[in-house]
Amino acid sequence: MSSIKLNNGEKIPSLGFGTWQLKPMGETYNAVKSALDVGYRHIDTAHIYLNEGSVGKAIKDSGINRNEIYVATKLWNWDHKKAEKAYDKSLKKLKLDYVDLYLIHYPVTKTRIGAWKTLEKMYSEKKIKSIGVSNFTVRHLEELMSKTSIIPAINQVEFHPFLFQKELLDFCKKHGIVLEAYSPLAHGKKLGDETLSAIAQSHNKSVPQVMIRWSLQHGNVVIPKSKNPDRIKQNIDVFDFELSENEMSLIDSLNENLHTCWNPEKTA
Repeated sequence: MSSIKLNNGEKIPSLGFGTWQLKPMGETYNAVKSALDVGYRHIDTAHIYLNEGSVGKAIKDSGINRNEIYVATKLWNWDHKKAEKAYDKSLKKLKLDYVDLYLIHYPVTKTRIGAWKTLEKMYSEKKIKSIGVSNFTVRHLEELMSKTSIIPAINQVEFHPFLFQKELLDFCKKHGIVLEAYSPLAHGKKLGDETLSAIAQSHNKSVPQVMIRWSLQHGNVVIPKSKNPDRIKQNIDVFDFELSENEMSLIDSLNENLHTCWNPEKTA
């Protein structure tokens, strides 16, 4: 497993396990346990997923040392004005003393700047190892950076070959922000694409493995999600091959600005 150094010196595993839409209790617990068993050491959750407790139990029951597992969770929209209390609630559910990464989940109009300043305070008090944002566009990041002191370590956004956000990626790289790709498989909507299928066949890999590898080679952190143990294992098996420059360009060209989740461009 490779890692990426963040702008504050901390390191984050480049491949993580997402838990969005995994049901609380058994489904989340079993999926996270399977992920940890096959080598994932980065788990991403959020208050709004309602599964932080199941994530925490799976981490505890794995028997793996806490300092070997990178844990991220997120501040939900209605908690922007009470971020410290929300963070404490997440810690209690996770049964952890800290998280490695705490993100503002969405750039809520009027409250995002105040919420970020609270996260800056919590970071300065060493309650969190790194702070970042999610679903921020270039203009949201520009606004944040003009009004606050700390540049986000991470910007977690939807990113896959059919939503190749090159402008945002370039902006993040320029300012030392690591882009973290959620929904890297486009929710399975494009797994039959002919270009991806041909590239996958040439490497004796699956289309999901090629999609994950493409994002990794763009320098991103990637967090695929599955509840199927075989797919969970397959999604981590992406470090034994490399896409050529031509293959990367071909995949880049598949972009069609396809949002399979929400489109934060519409947020003021």
